[in-house]
Amino acid sequence: MSRPLYRGFSSGGRGSGGAGLDSFDMSYQTKEIGENGFGYELMNPAGTNRARQNLIFTILKLGLVVFIVVALSGSLYWAISISTSSPSSIYHGYRRLQEQVVSDLMEIGELSLGISRLKELEFCPPEYENYAPCYNNVSENFDLADPLVPIEYERKCVPDTEMHCLILPPRNYRIPLRWPSGRDFIWKENVKITGQEFSSGSLTKRMMVEEEQISFRSGSLMVDGVEDYTHQIAEMIGLRNESNFIEAGVRTVLDIGCGFGSFGAHLFSKQLLTMCIATYEVSGSQVQLTLERGIPAMIGSFSSRQLPYPYLSFDMLHCARCGIEWEKNNGIFLVEVDRLLRPGGYFVWTSQINTHRSLRDKENQKKWSIIHEFAENLCWDMLSQQEETIVWKKTSRRKCYSSRKAGPAICGRSLDVESPYYQPLNPCIAGMRSPRWIPIEHRTPWPSRARLNSTELDIYGVHSEDFAEDAASWSSAVHSYWSLLSPLIFSDHPKRPGDEDPSPPFNMLRNVLDMNAHFGGFNAALLDAGKSVWVMNVVPANGPNYLPLIFDRGFIGVQHDWCEAFPAYPRTYDMVHAEGLGNDSRYGNSS
Repeated sequence: MSRPLYRGFSSGGRGSGGAGLDSFDMSYQTKEIGENGFGYELMNPAGTNRARQNLIFTILKLGLVVFIVVALSGSLYWAISISTSSPSSIYHGYRRLQEQVVSDLMEIGELSLGISRLKELEFCPPEYENYAPCYNNVSENFDLADPLVPIEYERKCVPDTEMHCLILPPRNYRIPLRWPSGRDFIWKENVKITGQEFSSGSLTKRMMVEEEQISFRSGSLMVDGVEDYTHQIAEMIGLRNESNFIEAGVRTVLDIGCGFGSFGAHLFSKQLLTMCIATYEVSGSQVQLTLERGIPAMIGSFSSRQLPYPYLSFDMLHCARCGIEWEKNNGIFLVEVDRLLRPGGYFVWTSQINTHRSLRDKENQKKWSIIHEFAENLCWDMLSQQEETIVWKKTSRRKCYSSRKAGPAICGRSLDVESPYYQPLNPCIAGMRSPRWIPIEHRTPWPSRARLNSTELDIYGVHSEDFAEDAASWSSAVHSYWSLLSPLIFSDHPKRPGDEDPSPPFNMLRNVLDMNAHFGGFNAALLDAGKSVWVMNVVPANGPNYLPLIFDRGFIGVQHDWCEAFPAYPRTYDMVHAEGLGNDSRYGNSS
């Protein structure tokens, strides 16, 4: 049984003892001030006054003794009750104590600042249940939309339309399953899926729908399954199997139109980190379901603007029936792929247009010829083709760009290729102008890649002492987080009373958003501590741009302007971390 916390003074504050003291003090306030500055009692002989004073002191002593006895008895009873209570009772008492402390501290803070309680926010209307900011996605015709007809939503952030209400979860929302179980099973009611989508068969090809859960274990976009598919890609690159991707320099992957993340989920078991991007969808969203599974994902589109990643970010880009018409707009979508791909990196394209049967059609032949010729002009080498899948390798030969006879021009020096925050798609290529232009086969392999040496840090203008200090600070902070936060959040803490032993790695915390990632030190410290998490490292658009450094460490992230809402579906992150955001000059003004 937990002891209640009292607001105000210790030992009962304004209790009966306090009232007695107030009366005692008041009895000595009726004094007249004499000419010499000393007071004298009015209408009270000296003897009577002394007797009354002795009586009051005696009463006070007795009251103090009674109070001490009662307090000791209560403490003894509390200690005995703890020793005899069940672990569950102790745990819940501890939780109530924590909640009371937080409540008291908040009230004290408000009083000390002289402010009133904040006005309670209203709840959003039901149509905002799956609201994603900066997209035209709130409509009275949600359920009338045809799920078989794709709608392209352009990103558009309008400051005047900021929301000031709380988004409620679905009525039957349930806490996601612990990782890694949550990778293969999610609660059906947690995501926006309509009956039309089930009946159409567009989703059931990739997953099994049960009474309460959706299972992804048996489903994949690929006919032979995702494991066989990744094995095929590895062989096409010249590797024994997908376990050799790391040795070949592949660590970060961008999966365009990722389905529901099965490709990335499988690669994660091989130490590869895959970012899924897909356009906004009203329901049955690839991004929402992928994040619900605990796999990295974000809303993104190739339609008109560059993705918010720097030049040379990924070791592999993957498109399996992603719906992008690469031959359109003079190949500008392929130019964006080239911008994001590191030298020596791979572009994997799986499409029905690539089959021999499909290429009998003259229109498909024309499309294929345009794509193939444009890829050559980008200095890509076609490594292999097996049925639907083609693998290109971006050149790591510097002379290729100067020997080209056609293709996109090299960008001018004035173009900032490292900070492309939703800039329009650019028809030029950056070539090898950046000091980060290092072939993936020459990079330090993962996980040593995360620890950059002084020569590598010089590229980003970072001193090795600052980098080491940042790493040590976050290592200590992560240890403190895991020690102080509740087992309800970190389940690799000792298990909660009454719970069964969870399956390894005991992790309820999976998706982490770091709003001000700086060097990515928080991400590195989590991995060094053996936490099975992934981190969306966000670099504020109006501060120092360390996002290239973060990607070169083998992590993933994005630039974002925190004056706008983050473009994500509700309920997609288990933890939001915001150290130093808006109050530290080294990060810029991000408030």
